[in-house]
Amino acid sequence: MEEDCCATQLIDAKGQFNAEGLHNFMNKVKLTDCGLSYAVVSIMGPQSSGKSTLMNHLFHTNFREMDAYKGRSQTTKGIWIAKCVGIEPSTVAMDLEGTDGRERGEDDTTFEKQSALFALAISDIVLINMWCHDIGREQAANRPLLKIVFQVMMRLFSLRKTTLLFVIRDKTKTPLEHLEPILREDIQKIWDAVPKPQAHKNTRFNEFFNVVITALSSYEDKEEKFKEEVAQLRQRFFHSISPGGLAGDRRGVVPASGFSFSAQQIWKVIKENKDLDLPAHKIMVATVRCEEISNEKLSRLTSDKGWLELEAAIQAGPVLAFGKRLSSILEAYLSEYDMEAVYFDEGVRNAKRQQLESKALDLVHPAYSTLLGHLRSKALESFKNKLEQSLIKGEGFAASVRTCTGSCMLEFDQGCADATIRQANWDASKVRDKLRRDVDAHASSVRSEKLSEMMANYEKQLALALTEPVESLLEAGQKDAWASIRKLLKRETQVAVSEFSATIGGFELDQATLDKMMQDLMDCARSLVEKKARDDAGKVLIRMKDRFSTVFNHDNDSLPRVWTGKEDIRTITKDARSAALMLLSVMAAVRLDEKPDKIENLLFSSLMDGTLTVPSSQDRSVGARTDPLASSTWEEVSPKDTLITPVQCKSLWRQFKAETEYTVSQAISAQEAFRKSNNWLPPPWAILAMIVLGFNEFMLLLRNPLYLMVLFIVFLLSKALWVQMDIGGELQHGTLAGLLSISSRFVPTMMNLLRRVAEEAQGRSTPERERPGPSYSHTSQGFRVQTPWPKPNSCTAESSVSSNISSPESGVEYSSTGLMHRRTTNIQEAEFSS
Repeated sequence: MEEDCCATQLIDAKGQFNAEGLHNFMNKVKLTDCGLSYAVVSIMGPQSSGKSTLMNHLFHTNFREMDAYKGRSQTTKGIWIAKCVGIEPSTVAMDLEGTDGRERGEDDTTFEKQSALFALAISDIVLINMWCHDIGREQAANRPLLKIVFQVMMRLFSLRKTTLLFVIRDKTKTPLEHLEPILREDIQKIWDAVPKPQAHKNTRFNEFFNVVITALSSYEDKEEKFKEEVAQLRQRFFHSISPGGLAGDRRGVVPASGFSFSAQQIWKVIKENKDLDLPAHKIMVATVRCEEISNEKLSRLTSDKGWLELEAAIQAGPVLAFGKRLSSILEAYLSEYDMEAVYFDEGVRNAKRQQLESKALDLVHPAYSTLLGHLRSKALESFKNKLEQSLIKGEGFAASVRTCTGSCMLEFDQGCADATIRQANWDASKVRDKLRRDVDAHASSVRSEKLSEMMANYEKQLALALTEPVESLLEAGQKDAWASIRKLLKRETQVAVSEFSATIGGFELDQATLDKMMQDLMDCARSLVEKKARDDAGKVLIRMKDRFSTVFNHDNDSLPRVWTGKEDIRTITKDARSAALMLLSVMAAVRLDEKPDKIENLLFSSLMDGTLTVPSSQDRSVGARTDPLASSTWEEVSPKDTLITPVQCKSLWRQFKAETEYTVSQAISAQEAFRKSNNWLPPPWAILAMIVLGFNEFMLLLRNPLYLMVLFIVFLLSKALWVQMDIGGELQHGTLAGLLSISSRFVPTMMNLLRRVAEEAQGRSTPERERPGPSYSHTSQGFRVQTPWPKPNSCTAESSVSSNISSPESGVEYSSTGLMHRRTTNIQEAEFSS
């Protein structure tokens, strides 16, 4: 079950102290056992201001609260005391009767002052409950009450430290940081105004009091928000007497066991104090009556038809002659007040008039502020439109800003003069300064936008002018590639900077800003080149292989090479690799600073002239130390300009050689195939042996011409059989398979051939018909044999090399480009005549 707060009436409405009730309370809450570890919190403020409600939510007490449905009346009578539930250390809460209540009337305020002084005397923390709209007021803010309390307290009690926690209720849109200085200033003025005894003549306010200010939302309109803020405020009362707490620097604390006696004596002294008598009757009557007149005039002003119409009109936009019309309304009500209050005390009358004037100006000030806001918005919009139109016409930016700024500020000043109220000395300089800042901010924004747009356009122009040419130069990989790139970069950058400088002349930028933008443009151009170089460096291996293939497979006239066996493949390979290595040396680093380097010489000496073989186990350590490419940096080249490190170059070269060796081997194979297909003669030694060993047979043939005739006929028949049966093509499929195919076709082919010879000899022609095997076409002079397509040779398999092999004798041509191969066989004709 929840702990009981034991609410008890300490002092009744007649000022009688309930000593027995306090004794019982202390026993129930065991306050006497706390020693010095306890705190006392009290609350004071106007009647029906929600003090009891705040205490109940803040400390979980059960003080009686006002029933709003039964009307506003006095709820708490006298002073009540209760224990704060759930707060450590043990804390006692005191709920005071509200001030300014109608039940006691205007002549009976002694008890209010006595109770307030009592609360200040025995409490460590005093909550002063006040409405947000009462800040700055005389009576509602408890100024006279606090003034007397401060004066009497200094004379009656020893120096102690009390925390005054001002709780601003029903906070408005006005930020707390704007209300707090006003409230602190009012408190300091009260302190400075009270007469002080000689002992405390130079005593400062903060030696008696700590002032803490907080604000809460409306309990009726924003109940949930109110409870949330109260819960946050409640946390501040935990360990309130610890260093840094709300009452962490309190002094003169009475032990808990002597609290009852101390409270009785303090109340007795307060009851007997003569300084707490009511003020003079004359002053009181003047105060009350002038207050009534002032309130009545303010009420009439609030409901004045002219003012309400003006207030409604000002919400829609600027109102012409606003200051003149409002000044007339205010002057009318102030004049009525002067006429009705003329016979009252002059000091009170003037004070209340100032109070009425202040409240009236506070009432109309939001409308004045709204008008200034409209004027500022209108002037700012005018500035924006005029500046835009001026820029569209092509006028200079800085000149346009100056002209438009002067025009809009003049427009605002004329509006402020029309809105001036005679009774107020309001300064529109803050709004004017804000307008000027808004104008400068918009001008700065437009300037930044225009400059950014221009910079983006020129950067795009540089990108178009540099990207493709730089890529082309890098792809070409010539020795002077970077010199050409530097020349291109310098030329395009100078053109862009010159045009940009001329374009932004109308902005009238300072030299430092101008230099920075020029440098940014030049840096952008350089970064474009560097970025393109880095992108291309990632494709260097592909480019190297393309360069090798181009140089290796094409001659000086850019025609595809035909590997006839006469080409020097070793020299061609070296030239192709040199071209690829030159491309690698170009892509190894960014060379925009014209600094000499040794990258090309180092790569050629290490990769072309030297070897990349793995050193033996005996020399491996020595080779690793002496390898010039065993490094991650180039000499005379900064790391930021390095695109490909020496180690990466070495790795790329190994991969490049491995991937291009097949191309070289294919070229060598193509040459060997060409030689074999065109070499029908036996070796020279065999020819010499045949001449020596067959000399007798050769002489026999010369002596007998018949033998020569027989041999000639046999040669013709053999040639015809060779062509008709495509013996060479059949043998390409394999020796055994070729022999089997030839043997199966030999007899039919021989018979057909002899029959054709016989028919030719008899002068008869055989109609052309379909026959298995080879096809024949008869002519008057002889016959023609068309050979079928030969099968591809194994030496002309798929290759990444582009090669051609042709044979003028056989009419066979081999051509391969990339992975595609082409073979064409010319038609051979054999004619025999009888």
